[in-house]
Parts: sequence; structure tokens; C-alpha cells
Amino acid sequence: MQRIFIVALLFTTLTGFVSCAQSYDAKLAQLYQNTVPVITVDSLDAWMASRNIALLDTRQLEEYEISHLPGASFVDYDAFSPDQITDLDRNQPVVVYCSVGYRSERIGEQLQELGFSEVYNLYGGIFQWKNEGKIVVDTEGQETDKVHTYNKHWGKWLTNGVKVH
Repeated sequence: MQRIFIVALLFTTLTGFVSCAQSYDAKLAQLYQNTVPVITVDSLDAWMASRNIALLDTRQLEEYEISHLPGASFVDYDAFSPDQITDLDRNQPVVVYCSVGYRSERIGEQLQELGFSEVYNLYGGIFQWKNEGKIVVDTEGQETDKVHTYNKHWGKWLTNGVKVH
């Protein structure tokens, strides 16, 4: 009897994890317009170790200051201007991200319009990055578990980290 209970509990827990992942993917499918190619967390992680890329955090400054991907530069989504990216090479790969990938896709579109030839949107954004156990850093460059979740509604998609909103 106890064995059946444990198996049932394990099944329910695993089903919940799979369901949550599927729900997140479904939410992203609703949000994305597929105008900017996506890059997965694992691919970006490999690129960061082996390629010269520009990594742009397109969230609000408050979000960026809580944490961001190592090496990322802040680009203000609400006040984006080509003046923010004058030092970027238009032929260099550029990866944009935000919380889940919606805002970064909009900035990615603008970068494409400005003539950037290789622009990618991080699939699932910083939430997916952190959910997969990757490192984020604060403004001092120190590793942190904190991630700004924009608000409580969006925070439900961050499953691995300390939620700040």
C-alpha cells in the first residue's frame, strides 16, 4: 500500500513538472510572433564560451540591476534608440533577451531593421536561463539567485530562483 502511494505521489509530481513546462511553452507560443530567430539556453551558453557575441538585456533598468546574464549590456526597452547601440558591429551576432522573450523580440525586430545581420532572441528569456540552472549576476558582477519577475503574474514562470518584483 505504501509503495502504491509513493509511486502515485512521484507520478503526480513529475506530471506537474511536465505540465508546467508545456504550459510555459504554450504561453511563449502565444507571445512570440516568430520575427526573430530564437536561440536556446544551451546554445547561448556554448556561444558565450566560444564566440564573440553582443548580449543585450532589453528589460527595464530596475530589472537589469537585480540580475542579468554575465556580460550583458542594458538596452532600455521603453526608450530604445539606435544611440544605445552605436558601438555594436552590425555583422556580429547579437542575442537579445528579457523576462520571457516578448520585449526582446520587439527590440530584435528593430535591430534587424537597423541592418544587424545576425539577431537572435533567447527562448524563454532570463526565466528559462535561470530555470535551467544557469548563472545570473548583479550589478557588481556577483552571482545571485534573484531575478526580477516584472510582476507577480509573470513571476509564476520563474521556477528556479528568488523572485523579486
